[in-house]
Amino acid sequence: MTSDHTDFRRMGPGDLDAALQASRQRTLALFDAHAAAGHAQAARVPRLAIVNPPLWELGHLAWFAEWFVLRQAAGSGPGDAIGPSLLAQGDRWFDSNTVAHDARWALDLPEPGALKAYCRDVLEQVREQLARTLDDDAALYPYRLVLAHEDMHGEALLYTLQTLGAAPPEPRAGAAGEVDDACRPGEIAFAGGELLLGGDQSRGFVFDNEKLAARCDIAPFAIDAGLVSNAAYLAFVRDGGYQRHGYWSEAGRAWLAHTKRAAPRYWRRDGRASEWHDLRFGRRAGLDPAAPVRHVNLHEAQAYCAWAGRRLPREEEWEFAAAGGDPRFAWGQLWEWTDSPFLPYPGFAADRYREYSAPWFGSRQVLRGASFATPARLHSPQFRNFYTPGRDDIFAGFRSCAM
Repeated sequence: MTSDHTDFRRMGPGDLDAALQASRQRTLALFDAHAAAGHAQAARVPRLAIVNPPLWELGHLAWFAEWFVLRQAAGSGPGDAIGPSLLAQGDRWFDSNTVAHDARWALDLPEPGALKAYCRDVLEQVREQLARTLDDDAALYPYRLVLAHEDMHGEALLYTLQTLGAAPPEPRAGAAGEVDDACRPGEIAFAGGELLLGGDQSRGFVFDNEKLAARCDIAPFAIDAGLVSNAAYLAFVRDGGYQRHGYWSEAGRAWLAHTKRAAPRYWRRDGRASEWHDLRFGRRAGLDPAAPVRHVNLHEAQAYCAWAGRRLPREEEWEFAAAGGDPRFAWGQLWEWTDSPFLPYPGFAADRYREYSAPWFGSRQVLRGASFATPARLHSPQFRNFYTPGRDDIFAGFRSCAM
């Protein structure tokens, strides 16, 4: 099994070394795709809350690895790391805790070649240190953290390519049919039972928001076997779903009033023609009725469910279905909105990367699963993704449950 498919949470030094190299290669390919589209420099990237200047992203990823591995940081605050950065202004430029999002467009960053050299130097030293590290969960924690961080930022760089209408480096990422068997018909009834909700701390890497794992009782429920399809969502649109505000929450109605949206973000229709198209990385393609609807936000998912007489699954129901191993339950093609706000589990305590979860509790919604842009090594039924309810730039869809 290759490092692309081995669970990163339990990777030993050898697989980690290969995965860190693969993740960096992907980062550089994504950066070069932005550069080819003219988006590498901050001046060419619109100042949007949902994107970062790709040049800043490139430096931040190397800085993060340097901070937690080479500088052996015990936390993510000032004074937590040992010694200075390899880059003279590294802390001033790339510490996301001290460099506000809007300020990232005005930084006097080095040229791409210099930042690529910094990336190379950091990775080489990380690999050298990893080669001397024991195959022990505590010793490997910072390497696994750095790998997950870079993989997640890689997916975010793909979101930015989609947002800016630029071509991705992976040809399949822009294809209409990059998901297989994602919209299985029917639903699966679960009798309920007991679930160990959260990550197992007895071995491997666990994100802080997955702790402390605790047993919880799951009542019987029925959940869609697959994701809601474009065809199903189109029926909602054609039935006036965006105009019938009774299906929408108060926050959803406010979002509708602000955006004037009448369909998912990247759906397009020519004039009065009834045929819909979908924009994928700037290219228009016919709307595939069998593919899952994507780039919908929480408000849209909730409104569809209200129209269909269904509901979104709670995150513990989703995890119960995914962790049970039922082959009928298809997941991993898109992130999936749940009905659960992002809140800490009982006993939560922030880990070394203190700003990973704690600042976002109560203001984000939980998504579960993975997308086609998520490296397979990150796939886990326990993984809790989280975004604000209005985000529709991410590769997200949803499934529903019986009321």
